[in-house]
Amino acid sequence: MSEEGRAVVTAEADDDERAVEAALRPRTLEEVIGQERVREQLALVLQAARGRDRPPDHVLLSGPPGLGKTTLAMIIAAEMSSPLRLTSGPAITHAGDLAAILSGMNEGDVLFVDELHRMSRPAEEMLYMAMEDFRVDVVIGKGPGATAIPLDIPVFTLVGATTRAGLLPGPLRDRFGYTGHLEFYEAAELELILRRSAGLLDVELTDAGAVEIASRSRGTPRIANRLLRRVRDYAQVRADGVVTLDAAHRALDLYEVDEAGLDRLDRAVLDVLCRRFGGGPVGASTLAVAVGEERETVEEVAEPFLVRSGYLARTPRGRVATATAWRHLGLSPPAGSPFGEVSATRSQQPDLFDESEDPGGQ
Repeated sequence: MSEEGRAVVTAEADDDERAVEAALRPRTLEEVIGQERVREQLALVLQAARGRDRPPDHVLLSGPPGLGKTTLAMIIAAEMSSPLRLTSGPAITHAGDLAAILSGMNEGDVLFVDELHRMSRPAEEMLYMAMEDFRVDVVIGKGPGATAIPLDIPVFTLVGATTRAGLLPGPLRDRFGYTGHLEFYEAAELELILRRSAGLLDVELTDAGAVEIASRSRGTPRIANRLLRRVRDYAQVRADGVVTLDAAHRALDLYEVDEAGLDRLDRAVLDVLCRRFGGGPVGASTLAVAVGEERETVEEVAEPFLVRSGYLARTPRGRVATATAWRHLGLSPPAGSPFGEVSATRSQQPDLFDESEDPGGQ
């Protein structure tokens, strides 16, 4: 096959994958499984706005990736029968980018900005006035001859999503009328999500298969749906097409997702930390080099789950393996290890998002 042909096939596969992702998203708040408190609060906000025949207040959704922030933004637009415009913080590099987006909006539109904390500072400052006064000042020219032209924009609803709410400046957070924080899902909730997704994908899923996939999904619906599709592929090719406990177990082992939900990167981090560095403390940069990944990948992809699950602790001196990590690798913690006899409770302390300096990583 030619390069052009392969490119077309790849593009079609990506389109199919995106279509599947879209098909699995809930369309209404009633279809959303889990997040009961956020659903109830958001339903009240939207119902009140419809009763006043006005766009709802600006909404800020925070929480780890894959929990449904984009889905809730789509539901907000659908519930208000309003068009949804999507963009992301990194895409808005200049104030002019934001001005162009806002000037093209209509009354009642919903603007969804993903990764809001990564928006540039000039655009962020323009957003303050847009959210509060529904007006932006477009600056023409530079230096002493620059002129600010006020531009009124229609009343709209901003839905911001962020995985790191602590990085948002206070003035921006205060302009949101409603703030919702999405929590990780329980295994029982993930089982319900998997059964719903299996029905939409026309996949025969047994109860035991659903339990097995849910237990390895790290409390995240996006991961659960992704694993379901991979297990479906395995069952279709190497079994009778039914996602059973055995098929799920074999498929997830093939894709290197173990019983605790740890993947290749997670195990590599723990293996290097325990076997090569004696359990730590080790700086994030050193740890990233040792596993052959970027520091940001280790900090944002592997660490949150490892810390939340009690395998890793973040300290001012670096990362330290807990007794749970040693046991998971089938090893015994060395004598004198600061976390050798500490249970997962210690690793669940608020140092998960500790931004202190990391001397070991320099």
